[in-house]
Amino acid sequence: MSIASRVKWFLDVNRVRYEVVAPQNPEADGTSPAAIPPGKIAKAVLLADDAGYLMPILPEGRRLNLDKLRAELARDLKPATSEDVLSLFFDCDAGSIPAAGAAYGIPAIVDDELVGVDDIYFQGGDREDLVHMEGEVFFELMADGKHAPFSVAS
Repeated sequence: MSIASRVKWFLDVNRVRYEVVAPQNPEADGTSPAAIPPGKIAKAVLLADDAGYLMPILPEGRRLNLDKLRAELARDLKPATSEDVLSLFFDCDAGSIPAAGAAYGIPAIVDDELVGVDDIYFQGGDREDLVHMEGEVFFELMADGKHAPFSVAS
């Protein structure tokens, strides 16, 4: 099991209690992504505008409402280019953005649907392993604890 080196470094430096969970047969131990409710899996998106990057984090199974987020923040955000994603997340598999923006110097905002969730899981930088931690610890890692309602049901 492995996670991106930058994510591991960030979690370790901040003395975060976490575990890396490898997908397995859901009948085996109940910790595979198939056995984890989508509302507990945080997924990250990378957006950009003239002010810089932003990482909205929302639950798996919900969609980003970009218009709502733009209005909430008064920013003209657009999806970042694939080149930007590959460059910023150099130690991650293509398409695997860890929901740990601070590890990469990217401000994050969390969807209100994740507020109060007791356990949070997110991709660790590859398409297989998940990082698991307590929900309140996850929110402590968010630099300003910013959150807003910006997702809609899929």
